Amino acid sequence: MPINLKSKKRLASRVTGVGIHRIKFDTDHLDDIADAITRENIRSLITANTIQIKSFTGTSRGRAQTKLDQRKKRGTKQGSKQGTKGARVGKKTVYVAKVRALRRLLKIAKDRKDLTNPEFWTLYKKVGGNTVRNKAHLRTLMDEIKTKRTD
Repeated sequence: MPINLKSKKRLASRVTGVGIHRIKFDTDHLDDIADAITRENIRSLITANTIQIKSFTGTSRGRAQTKLDQRKKRGTKQGSKQGTKGARVGKKTVYVAKVRALRRLLKIAKDRKDLTNPEFWTLYKKVGGNTVRNKAHLRTLMDEIKTKRTD
């Protein structure tokens, strides 16, 4: 006749702080579990691996992530775009990205000693004032400064 261990399972779940369905008893040592009355007894059985706790299974996000990727990818080709270029990506965002990239390039050139301090600051101000169009334009300006210096 099987022993009713419902109360032991409830006690084990209280001690461990997990749900009742995650508690698993070792079938070879059911008598030891039946003898356990205190929380301390339950703890010792857990360390002896007589009472085991099943690992928690959550919801898999795999399919949801794939769907999200598909949704993000849609409508990015030319025919599906609605709104002007400035509406899709703001002018300020574009400007900030450009200025940061150009300032990074300037800093590298200054650290390499390609530019002197005054030359660096003249170009820095040009970048901030939106005179420099892009990285290629900045490189041509830096080359012009180098040729003036050698002449």
